[in-house]
Formats: sequence, C-alpha cells, structure tokens
Amino acid sequence: MKNSERNFARRLDLTSLQLFVAVCELGSIGRAAEREFIAASAVSKRLSELEAAAGTALLDRHSRGVTPTPAGESLLHHARTVLFGLERLQGELSEYAQGVRGHVRMHANISAIVQFLPEDLGAFARAHSQVKIDLQEHLSSAVLHAVQEGAADIGICSTAAAHNGVSALQSRAYRQDHLVLVVPQGHALAAQAAINFEDVLDWDIVGLHANSSISLAMRTAAAAAGRPLRQRIQVTGLDAMCRMIDNGLGVGLLPDRAFALMHGVGRLQAIALRDPWAQRELRLVARDFDTLPATARLLVEHLAPASAAAPPATALPS
Repeated sequence: MKNSERNFARRLDLTSLQLFVAVCELGSIGRAAEREFIAASAVSKRLSELEAAAGTALLDRHSRGVTPTPAGESLLHHARTVLFGLERLQGELSEYAQGVRGHVRMHANISAIVQFLPEDLGAFARAHSQVKIDLQEHLSSAVLHAVQEGAADIGICSTAAAHNGVSALQSRAYRQDHLVLVVPQGHALAAQAAINFEDVLDWDIVGLHANSSISLAMRTAAAAAGRPLRQRIQVTGLDAMCRMIDNGLGVGLLPDRAFALMHGVGRLQAIALRDPWAQRELRLVARDFDTLPATARLLVEHLAPASAAAPPATALPS
C-alpha cells in the first residue's frame, strides 16, 4: 500500500462514512442530519474533511440538494460494503457473547441439500449446538466459485461441474447418487427396468436450471448422440419437476434418493439409467482443508470421516 493510500485509510472514520451514505441516499444534507440526529453544519464539516482526504470532489451541490460525483459513486459503493461487513461482524461477535463458539459458511447444490444434508447437519448440530452453520443452495459451478473467492468456507457439489480456474481447490469424497428417469405411471417407458439416455431423447424433458449439473450432463450426452435435447420446461426445484412430470408435461432425471424422498409427489415411476455418467459423486471442496477454521474442519470431519483420515485431499480437475 502506498503512503498516500495508507494516509487516506487512516483519515477515514466510520461516522463520516455513515453520514456520507445517508446524504447520498436522501439527496440532502439537511435530511441526512435529521435522520442521523446531528447538526447539518457538523455533517457539512465531515463531508468537507472526507473530500479533503480523498483529494477530489465527492458531491455535486445544487439548489435541489446533492448528488454523488463519479468518485462519490465509487466511495458510496465501498462505504456500503464496509458498513455491511461491520454489521455482520457485530452480529457474529454478539453470537460469541451468547455462547456460539463457531461459524461455518457453507454452499451446496440442490442434490446434496435434498438428499443428505438435513440428516448430516442435524446430527452435527445436536453434537455441536454452539456452532452456527450458514448454508446456501447454489448451482455446482457457483459453489466452486464461492469457495474459490472466499465467500464460503466449504462447499458440496458435483465435480462434473468443475471449470478451468478452480483447479486449485481441494476436494474430498462426500456421497454418491445415481440419476434415474422419472416418468408418469402408465407412460410408454414405464415398463422398462433400465434405459439408456439416448432412448429418452424422443420425449419432452422437464429439467432444472440450464446450468445445473444434471442439465449440463444431459446436454453433453445429447450432443454425443447427435440428437437434440427437448428440454421444454425448466424449474428451480425437484418437487416442481415431479409435479410437472405427473401432469404429463414430460419426463425428467432426478437423483435416486431425492426421488424416493419425494415419492408422494404425484403418481410417478423411476427407471434406472444405464449410462456411466448417471453414477455421480458429490464432493466436499475447500481452498485448503488443513487451513480451515477449527469449526469448519470439525464439520468436514463429520461429513466425510473416512476421507478426513485418508491421504491428502486431491485437487479438482480443470
């Protein structure tokens, strides 16, 4: 950091940033002063000091109030980020004061969340009641990038979604599932015990988001067969997919355990897929398992106890 940048950072204070954000949001120094319970002259003084520290004008002053300059827009964006981060810090510290001894940020794909994580995280929470887990559902590709960028401590995803640029991530085995074809009872394919995906391509398909690991696998398989993929309907949840299939809008692919858990959603039947890619592996991912916070390492050992004692974690393929 340059000396000028260091001096600027030292001259900033949180109160001035809060006042600057209030002025930009309300478009008026007077209204911001009223909202923040401070004299308008004191607000003006702090804004002038902020502009002096920045070395450039941050606000355009006119008869109708004030608007941020381009430099002010940039400061506004960063000030909001800083203030939001401080609010999260305060919230987490208050949790420690109330007895919460750890906090793990976790992203996972829908297959892991529906099939395995409720029981796994429930057991962990019962054993470690003072550890808080923030879990978010994302596509596998987004899970990988969140871990890569530090937005999540650990992730669970299908490694088939790995892209170039995340090969530095480490992974450990978590669970396996098998994709099955789901059709309405009485469908022309319902009598088959197992089927090749190529034989499904004659039918309309109800699928998940276009960038989900299942949709990507179907598109790849259809392209390899030289056939179009008739994915007419896309939904965001497995229960919605089952309801669409039950009402004759197509057939679809689901993980086998997810289908078993939602067996009551419609009059549906599952048919095993013979294709090798239908056998999938869900993996835990992290930047470096050995340098995770202690609570995150504890959760990893709970979710993948065999791999925790295994040889060093492997890097994801690029």
